[in-house]
Amino acid sequence: DFFFFFFPDTQPSVEMFTAKHKIKSAPKAVPSKLDEDVATALYELQVNSDKLKELLREVQLCSAKEVDINANKKAILIFVPVPQLGLYQKMIKEKSLIEELEKKFSGKQVVILGQRRIIAKEVRNRRLHNQKRPRNRSLTAVHESILEDVCFPNEIVGKRIRYRPDGSRLIKVFLNKQNQDDELEVYQKVYKHLTGKDVEYFKGV
Repeated sequence: DFFFFFFPDTQPSVEMFTAKHKIKSAPKAVPSKLDEDVATALYELQVNSDKLKELLREVQLCSAKEVDINANKKAILIFVPVPQLGLYQKMIKEKSLIEELEKKFSGKQVVILGQRRIIAKEVRNRRLHNQKRPRNRSLTAVHESILEDVCFPNEIVGKRIRYRPDGSRLIKVFLNKQNQDDELEVYQKVYKHLTGKDVEYFKGV
């Protein structure tokens, strides 16, 4: 007698397996559902978009996060390796990457940022690290980079700091392009979420 055993297909699809290679996470880190969804979206564009596929083969993401902008709107933040940020920004500026991703996420605003790590300031006579802290790893430098990443492909053409009566600061940022008010709200809320600092972005003239 012959016996045949049938097992349900529990293996991940080839697409999902390949999409997971788009995630560059820390050792032993488990990607979130959103990480996998973003990786799948990038992989689908890599396979199906003639204008994006060549550059998308060269990039990965570190992680993704969803942020509430207001009661009716959310944004998806995609953190990418800093060495690959230039390729992403090329696709944003020339290949409509943001628009293509927003179609896949039901119109949620998508923001792509470099994954940066702040290194604490060294204490006198007690070096915390074997090497001197790079300037681009200071809190100020990382927050400046976030300020620029959040509003890309806009360029910052002016910046002022307003001191309030209570001693707190408000950063006013002037952009080179006209933007819709809802876009400016996204920039402001995302920057506040990531840094804890208040900022106002203003339309270009």
